[in-house]
Amino acid sequence: MDADRYAIDDLLRVMQRLRDPEHGCPWDLRQTFQSIVPSTLEECYELAATIESGDYPHMAEELGDVLFQVVFYSQLGREQGLFSFESVVDSLVEKLVRRHPHVFADGTIEGVVGTRESLASVAQSWEAIKQSERKRKNQAGLLADVPLALPALPRAQKLQKRAAQAGFDWENVAGVLDKLSEEVAELRSALAEGNEAAIGDELGDVLFTCVNLARHLRRDAEGSLRQASSKFESRFRTMEFIAEQQGLALEALDSDALDGLWRAAKSAEGEGL
Repeated sequence: MDADRYAIDDLLRVMQRLRDPEHGCPWDLRQTFQSIVPSTLEECYELAATIESGDYPHMAEELGDVLFQVVFYSQLGREQGLFSFESVVDSLVEKLVRRHPHVFADGTIEGVVGTRESLASVAQSWEAIKQSERKRKNQAGLLADVPLALPALPRAQKLQKRAAQAGFDWENVAGVLDKLSEEVAELRSALAEGNEAAIGDELGDVLFTCVNLARHLRRDAEGSLRQASSKFESRFRTMEFIAEQQGLALEALDSDALDGLWRAAKSAEGEGL
């Protein structure tokens, strides 16, 4: 290891200095568990954006920002006598070893299992272990520990995955597509009736079924929507560029002209514009 490089102990010390009551940073001293949650979410999304864009040279920096959030919470925990960074690491290692008996023989880090289990067997064992953990925490039911704070798409996906463990699931993609058509028809009916409450309810059912479809296609719903949003953003920027080149203002165009620009933007993508 490069002797000139900082290590985890240096990071922990920096965090202690930032929170020093007498000589620390005024902003860091004002923070609480609750106040830094938005920063934690923001840093995680910035890391995800770096990965999605393939900006690997900056990934270490973004990972560092996420790690700093863990260190910040750990310092707060130490100050309040709740937990420490060391206890966070201890709990994590213990859980990883316990949840991977197919890797760590006898529950030890260096214990080697002689035979390799199938992916299906590993997945079944994983869920059984997690279910046992939920029971120890008095969390009854398969859906007990699905966090309410999760973004809506991944939370829906996790709820559906858990329900599927009990056999409550569609047999194939065709069944989900049929259900999606049914939900869209019900949304159309609610729109025709002008029932605002029903419209919101049926729209939610359509979105929930779309997440189910993504799961059956073995796609991450959040990732798929983020990809679609990025594609839309790119094409719209191309529309703006084309309109500017033609001396046009988008807000002054009718729907047919806008549709023509959209098709031109799609065509330009293939031409590398």
